[in-house]
Amino acid sequence: MDYNSNRNKLVLKEYGRHVQKIVEACVEIKDREKRNIFAKELIELMGQLNPHLRNVEDFRHKLWDHLFIMSDYKLDVDSPYPIKDRAEIEKRPARLHYPQSRIKYKHYGKNVETLVAKAIKTEDPEKQAGFTQCIGNFMKLVYQNWSKENVNDETIKNDLRLLSKGALVISDEQDINSLSRANRQKSGPDKRDNNGPRKNNNNNNKFRQGGGGQGQGGGNNNNKNRNKHFKKRPPMG
Repeated sequence: MDYNSNRNKLVLKEYGRHVQKIVEACVEIKDREKRNIFAKELIELMGQLNPHLRNVEDFRHKLWDHLFIMSDYKLDVDSPYPIKDRAEIEKRPARLHYPQSRIKYKHYGKNVETLVAKAIKTEDPEKQAGFTQCIGNFMKLVYQNWSKENVNDETIKNDLRLLSKGALVISDEQDINSLSRANRQKSGPDKRDNNGPRKNNNNNNKFRQGGGGQGQGGGNNNNKNRNKHFKKRPPMG
């Protein structure tokens, strides 16, 4: 009995044991021309086994790389793409360091602090005032999304004053509610006038009552005529 524990380790499990054996057989072919033909046919087989890779950029290039990986970089064939060595393929990416900067107000996020620092460096007073108003708009929008409640404008102004160390000040004439109003309009329920449908319903009810009265009257007349008709008929027997 041949167990998997006694076999060679699968390098790429998505291709299976049979493709792994075919790659090993391709490596052992001594004639280079036959080996090249065998490798091209093997690439076609690998592409059929993994059709989901067809939408990936450089599809065939990845297949050739997988072929060399499964052969333990021992396959000597003419590849249409540059052949990568083991060190290039197995090279690990550089480690990304997590940013360790402290955020004073976490509900505003790091982007607000970046915007405040950029607004402080703005030399034009008019541009700086407009920049400050935009930052206040964004701060109020972020605060409402975080707390799910309305926030006082004085709170936003004080927080911005603390973040900028007094360099950015929002005056009373500046509007910092435009983004929050737009956000409420998008996320809030549709406000519809209920007076119109109610009036229509009342009109419909009046029409139905009127129609019903006429119908009932007509129904009573029909019942009277039917009773008269039955009275005129002679008794049976």
